[in-house]
Amino acid sequence: MLPLLVVVTLAAIGALYVRGDLNPILCDGACGPEYVTAPTGLASASPASDRATGVGSAPVDAAALAAAVKDPLASDALGGRTSLVALDARDGTVLAESGDGTHIPASTTKLLTAVAALDTLGPDATFTTSVVRDGDRLVLVGGGDPYLTDTRTKGSPVERADLATLAAATATKVGRARVTLGYDVSLFSGPSVSPAWEEGYVGSVVAPVSPLWIDRGRVGAARSTEPAADAARRFAELLRARRVDVAGEPARVEAPAGATKVAQARSARLSRIVERFLADSDNEVAEVLLRQAALGGGQPGSFAGGAKVATEVLARSGVSTEGLVLNDGSGLSRKNRISATTLAETMVQASARPRLSSTLSGLPVGGFSGTLENRYDRSDARGVVRAKTGTLTGVHSLAGIVTLDGGRPVAFAVMADDTEQVNPFVTQAALDRVAASMATCACGA
Repeated sequence: MLPLLVVVTLAAIGALYVRGDLNPILCDGACGPEYVTAPTGLASASPASDRATGVGSAPVDAAALAAAVKDPLASDALGGRTSLVALDARDGTVLAESGDGTHIPASTTKLLTAVAALDTLGPDATFTTSVVRDGDRLVLVGGGDPYLTDTRTKGSPVERADLATLAAATATKVGRARVTLGYDVSLFSGPSVSPAWEEGYVGSVVAPVSPLWIDRGRVGAARSTEPAADAARRFAELLRARRVDVAGEPARVEAPAGATKVAQARSARLSRIVERFLADSDNEVAEVLLRQAALGGGQPGSFAGGAKVATEVLARSGVSTEGLVLNDGSGLSRKNRISATTLAETMVQASARPRLSSTLSGLPVGGFSGTLENRYDRSDARGVVRAKTGTLTGVHSLAGIVTLDGGRPVAFAVMADDTEQVNPFVTQAALDRVAASMATCACGA
């Protein structure tokens, strides 16, 4: 038998891993979705909260709310640069604010990406991966489906189109013909890797962005350096298994305009995709959706096109874009700059417009789901704080909706980006206390 000390140590390490507490060690602060444990709390029969959410009519005592957050915001664990903005989610009235300017937002950037995609494309939009034929050549055309997989699996949290089904439909149409296979990735343009990302991100926390990939740019557990080519090679294997005679290796091509449509596979609706990628804080999906937003807004499907459209969407909605700098859709870039005002006002818009509602339904719930599943577990704010997390080395942010005691929803953002000298777990807990102080505030006017 193992010594008791060894057993206890192993159990403790396992618990820390499940909680995500080892993430800064495993991935130096910028963790990809594989380090996020699957949300299990929502499977419980217990309600997320006994409070009404979003239906309260009691006015908010802004002075009481400002007083409630004052001490938590003053914590040394939040470093030297901190901002908070809290707004009445129903009308945008400022309830509390502290600090100013912009901050490195980390993954709270994904809120802007979600809103841009939903605004330009609509919640019912889908993305189609197709096969066309030009003579003896088949072309697999990438449609920017971020969750395309190779083989359908049961129990997936979001419906996924798969290459195996697409190959079966293709084989039915072409029979045992001898063909070559090409793949078309012309939907997106510009660099597939952001020049604003730190060296080492690609392959560790994000894959090169492509309109064609499987399993979010992965081959097995590893991120691919050529995700489109790998997807095409897998499709060729699946065709051969269906007795289609595919000659040679797949080649990158552009499908001719007059090519014959053979088969297609359609993604889940955008609203479901948004819910899932926000809950998991998925970097790859965020970058694909930024490009889809760009295309929906009439711009090239690139980093720059997506940033332009996201900024335009916010400005058109009345959200402040002062000081806004976007270099990507995931928040991996340390050159991004967003203010707490922009994030909080974005949440007000998501609350007000049904078209954007999956931004809210996709938010992790404190103590129950997504990247907040293992936070707020011993707090009265459990089930009441719903927020997107953001974490890079020395950077922590939280933005979302908190429901006050009277049922009044408050849109908030709290940001701290000067915490390199503080234990990240301590900073995270301090950030959570700020949100919890609002959730537990007796702030009725």
